[in-house]
This record gives sequence, structure tokens and C-alpha cells, in this order.
Amino acid sequence: MKRINVKGTSGSGKSTFAAELARRLDLPYVELDALHHGPNWSEPTDEEFRARVREAMDTAPEGWVIDGNYEAKLGDTVIGTADTIVWLDLPLGVKLRRLWRRTSHRIKHDVELWSGNKERWRTALWGWESLFVWMIRGHFRHRREWPPRYEDDSRFVRLRSVDEARRWLDTTY
Repeated sequence: MKRINVKGTSGSGKSTFAAELARRLDLPYVELDALHHGPNWSEPTDEEFRARVREAMDTAPEGWVIDGNYEAKLGDTVIGTADTIVWLDLPLGVKLRRLWRRTSHRIKHDVELWSGNKERWRTALWGWESLFVWMIRGHFRHRREWPPRYEDDSRFVRLRSVDEARRWLDTTY
């Protein structure tokens, strides 16, 4: 396994998991959010985003661990070249608690994310595109769409608990 895509919603632990996996494999870690979010939460065009991601992949010919989804923008740019696809499909309650803890910390401590962006309560909690609503919608959408899409794909690993994810990391790497 040298080209791994770690998938999941916000709060699933994909960044932490992917960074640890990359460390264990001595591979570059690529965070799609860092390539996607520009200043003032601006977003690149689909073509610009695909070019950024391809460039990150091309600079790591020996392999990479990429965390994130973005199939609507990337198509098969990542999925098509990955030799392993790991879905962190944790229970909704676990992801909500983690997301609350992470978001609260980031807001309280004024943590800068990508391109100078910072989370705010207004965008985290309110509106159809808010962070929490987005995560909940994604949780149910992924559970509905991904099993039939990936069930016959030998590259696909579905991890349904924190313990299962830890065991997979420990026994695989």
C-alpha cells in the first residue's frame, strides 16, 4: 500500500488517522482541505483543484496518504489512482462529540486553519451549509451511497469504530 485515500466526514478522525498512517509508512501526507480552502474560505474551480491535487501526487511518486473526499470536484483524480481506500465510518454520536470538541477548541483558541481561515460559531452551527449540518448530511449520504459504490472494490476498507481503526493501523502497519 503506497497510495492511500482516507475518507470520512468531519469529526471522523481522518486527518489524525491519515497523518499517523503516513508517518508509519514514511509517506507524504496530503490534506485535501489545505489544497481546497483559499483565503476567506474561497474555493478553486474544479480544474484548479484537480491540478493542485495532481501536483501534490506527482511530487510523491513513491506514494502518498491523502485525506478527504471531494469526489464531486475531483472525480477519480485520487480514487482512480489509490491502491487503498479507507473509510472511517464511525457512529454519528462519536463524530458529533469530536466535531464539537474540535470546533470549540479552534474557536476558543482562535486557531488558524488553511490560508488564514478560522472557524466561527455562526458558520459552524447555523444554516444548511454549516459545519455540523454538512457533517450530518454527509454521514447519511455516505452510508447510503458508498457501500454499493465500493462493496466489490478490493481496495476498500470500512472501519466502523475507533477501536477497529486502531486495530487496523496496528495490525496493518
